[in-house]
Amino acid sequence: MANFQGQIALVTGASRGIGRAIALALGQAGAYVVINYKGNQAAAEETLGLLQAARGNGEVSGFDIADETQVESAVKNIIDAHKTLDILVNNAGVTSDSLLMRMKSSDWDQVIGTNLKGTILCTKVVSRQMIKQRAGRIVNLSSVVGQMGNVGQSLYAASKAGIIGFTKAMARELASRAITVNAVAPGFIDTEMTARLPEKLRDDFLRSIPLGRFGTCQEVADMVVFLAGPTGSYVTGQVFNVNGGLYM
Repeated sequence: MANFQGQIALVTGASRGIGRAIALALGQAGAYVVINYKGNQAAAEETLGLLQAARGNGEVSGFDIADETQVESAVKNIIDAHKTLDILVNNAGVTSDSLLMRMKSSDWDQVIGTNLKGTILCTKVVSRQMIKQRAGRIVNLSSVVGQMGNVGQSLYAASKAGIIGFTKAMARELASRAITVNAVAPGFIDTEMTARLPEKLRDDFLRSIPLGRFGTCQEVADMVVFLAGPTGSYVTGQVFNVNGGLYM
C-alpha cells in the first residue's frame, strides 16, 4: 500500500461521490487531505468526519474552482499553513444534460467553467508550488463520455475531452520538474450523478458494459492512489480507463 505520510493533497469536489472516495483513500494512506467543496459544507464536513474516523487527517476548504481569485487565495492558505502541496486531484465536475439545440449559454458557462476551466485554474496555481518543490502529482478526472461521446451530453463530453488534451500538454510542460500529470476516465460509476440518469438509459449502458455492472467510487479512487504515489513515478501524460470495458 502506498504511504503518503507527510504529504498534502488537495482534492476538489470531495464532499461526496468519487471525490469523497479519493479523499478517504489518500487520507487512509497517510496524506493530509484538503477537502474542497463549493456549496455543500455539511457534506464536506461529513467527508472529514469519515476520514478522521478512519484515523486520517485533513480539513475542509470551500471555494469555487472556476473563480481564479478564490483558487489563488485558497491555495495560498494551504501553502502558508503546510509549506507544501504535493498532490492535486482535479475531481470537481458538473453536468447539464440536454440536446445541444436546447442548451442555454448559462449551461455552457457552468459545465465548461467548472469542469475544464476549473481544472485548468487549479493546475495553474498549484503547479507553481510544485515547480518550486521540483516534485508533484496531478491527477485529472475525465470521463468515458469525453472519449466516446453520448447523446444529450455534448457539453459534458467537450469538457471531459478537453481535460484529456490539457493533461497531455501539462505532462510535457511539467515533466522537467519531476511533476507527473495523468487523467483517469471513469465509466458509469454508482454516484448521485449517474443515479439521475433515466432508467432506460442506465439499462442501455449496463447492457453495453462487458463486465456487466457499474463501477464503484472505490475502484476509481484506487487508480488515483496508484498514480499519486511512488507507483506512478514513471507514468505521465496517460489516460487510465476505469470503465468495465465500455470503451476500449
